[in-house]
Amino acid sequence: MSPWPRCTAICWARIPLGRKPWSVSWRWSGRSCWRSCASMAPRVRDIRRRRRPPGLMRRGSMPMSAVSGLTPSAAGLTWEERRLVLQGTPNFRDFGGYATGDGRRVRRGLLFRSGQLAHLTEDDLAALGHLRLDVVCDFRREDEQRLAPNRLPAGSPPRTVSLPITPGSNDAVFASGALDLGGREAMFDFMVAINRDFAENQGAAFGAMFRELLEQPESRSLVHCAAGKDRTGFAAAIILLALGVSREDVMQDYLLTGRYFLPAEEIDRLRRKYGLEGVADEAILPMLEVHPEYLSRAFQSIDDYGDFDSYLSEVMGLGGAEREALRRRYLEAPG
Repeated sequence: MSPWPRCTAICWARIPLGRKPWSVSWRWSGRSCWRSCASMAPRVRDIRRRRRPPGLMRRGSMPMSAVSGLTPSAAGLTWEERRLVLQGTPNFRDFGGYATGDGRRVRRGLLFRSGQLAHLTEDDLAALGHLRLDVVCDFRREDEQRLAPNRLPAGSPPRTVSLPITPGSNDAVFASGALDLGGREAMFDFMVAINRDFAENQGAAFGAMFRELLEQPESRSLVHCAAGKDRTGFAAAIILLALGVSREDVMQDYLLTGRYFLPAEEIDRLRRKYGLEGVADEAILPMLEVHPEYLSRAFQSIDDYGDFDSYLSEVMGLGGAEREALRRRYLEAPG
């Protein structure tokens, strides 16, 4: 595909198989024309190229599996949309593409994160099948997995590895009594404490996750929990840090959950599931939200080890050779 030297951004999304309605919207400044493309990978074709005012939304209907693989060689292109839109789970996304301190980038299409996969539709499964996942690391407790087993593509499903972590599960929140204390502040403080626990006490599970990432020469991996927010958020953060991504970018990736996982859409479901009709919204919302303070508390615990490499070595059992192998596998080649 030829370069698009005047482009500054590409919006990327995947659309399930079938003749489904679809839409895309964007904003930009300046007078450049825009180009929208769709593909039945690997071929790409233009839909329309026009001068249009900012904020235009185009809609249409066409059979296609993905709008993907748009990686022209022009400098400065960025991927703006990370989410794979699935009906059965709201927070599924690729967390590759970030720049590292040595000028490389995390490879796209190899590292994914999400919430539970129990309610995926047939269209969702078809879209998931296109990712050709090799391994799924499930951080839910065993009872969570049993009550809501994952749905995965048939044929050659990815290998599932159970790495149960209790902090961050809803039952752990209720058992803590944080809701009984009442008010937003108590729940907020509890969520901060959960992230401290991830960093300080869950090294065995997260260390096993790193070993899974190194198991195969080019593993396409998904890490997930129930909401894809807390346990998964910490997992994605330490993977990116291990690859050399800055804390600022790691935090931005963590906070993207606030765009894709909407508490207002989840709070009623949570009330029904756990019998929380008498609990005020303000007391529940912090467990459905992401805030910089949550992950920052985990960073504070990591800093107690002096530097991140020391933390990985002492807590996760990941030595220098393993860290270098991880970077060779999941970073683009220099240049």
